[in-house]
Amino acid sequence: MLFHSSIRKELARSFGATLIVLVTVVMTMTLIRTLGQASRGSFNPSDVMLVMGFTVLAYMPTILTMSLFISIVGTLSRMYRDSEMVIWFSSGMGLAGLLRPLFRFAWPVLLVVMALAMLVLPWSNQQIEDMKSHYEQRGDLDRIEPGQFQESANGNRVFFVEKDLTGNKTGNNVFIASTERGKQTITSARSGRVENRTGESMLMLSYGQRLESDIGKPDLKISEFEEYGTNIGANGLNGPNYIPANTLPTLALLSNPNPAHLAELAWRLGMALAAINFVIIAVAASSANPRVGRSGNMVFSMFTFVVYFNLLNLGQSWISHGQISFAGFLAGLHGGVFLLGLLWLAKRHYNWGWRTHGRRQPASGSAAV
Repeated sequence: MLFHSSIRKELARSFGATLIVLVTVVMTMTLIRTLGQASRGSFNPSDVMLVMGFTVLAYMPTILTMSLFISIVGTLSRMYRDSEMVIWFSSGMGLAGLLRPLFRFAWPVLLVVMALAMLVLPWSNQQIEDMKSHYEQRGDLDRIEPGQFQESANGNRVFFVEKDLTGNKTGNNVFIASTERGKQTITSARSGRVENRTGESMLMLSYGQRLESDIGKPDLKISEFEEYGTNIGANGLNGPNYIPANTLPTLALLSNPNPAHLAELAWRLGMALAAINFVIIAVAASSANPRVGRSGNMVFSMFTFVVYFNLLNLGQSWISHGQISFAGFLAGLHGGVFLLGLLWLAKRHYNWGWRTHGRRQPASGSAAV
């Protein structure tokens, strides 16, 4: 049908433009946040672009759903303003007849959203967690930054090197404060260098001073040295035993259906179900009101989108705390929105009103006042 093909072409142009704009905005915001996390030491600054890419990839189900929703609302609203919908209605087709061409256009996007939510989302989250974990588990030598106080992996030592001469191999004005085996030590030296001895990395300090004291005792031992070596070859702590639920594959969530896993599964499945519901809501919400302006309908639609996704987050928290069941949440939220969307669409399709069309006629013997 010519009308169906024309509306799908317009939807494709609007969807592509909206997707580019949203991806650009999300990338900019993610880059700013990622740079802030890198400056706080959450991960390696050289991995900023990788972390940003994986983060944007994790946001893609939401971005695609929002792009589809905005494109449908914008396209149908324009058709109302340009009176193209009058031609559609005068041909004997109702508003519900738009669902067929819209779903023919939207089904590839819906499949991509489901695939991203079920498969790609946990993988991208896992990559981000791996990069953060590897950076947190780096050795003490890798943590040393010239001109900055750096804490060791186990939190027992603090390093400071004023100037780095050749990479991380030598430095001037070295300071080390450590707490180990019930003793506190402060070591300072004019210079230090890294050497490999017996298969371990040793920090060799030259011409310095060492202050040692027992914790809780006033005694203080001061010693000077021409050369002093300390072991810095130990790596960071082992990786955490706790594995976040958002990094687990969907099959792993299904195999162990505890509240945390069911909450994450409800979020992933909810994004796919929400994308379907938004197509119905977009058809029902699209209209043109000259009193409100062109942006009024779009503002209302975006408010609906934000409320829906906030309910998804709220439901995820409820399921994880055992306040609501997995099936009850899916049926209550997504099933309820689906029914409300169909009722809203039926109201506009059949032009239902809240007031009765007929009025009671006065009695035959009554007189008009």
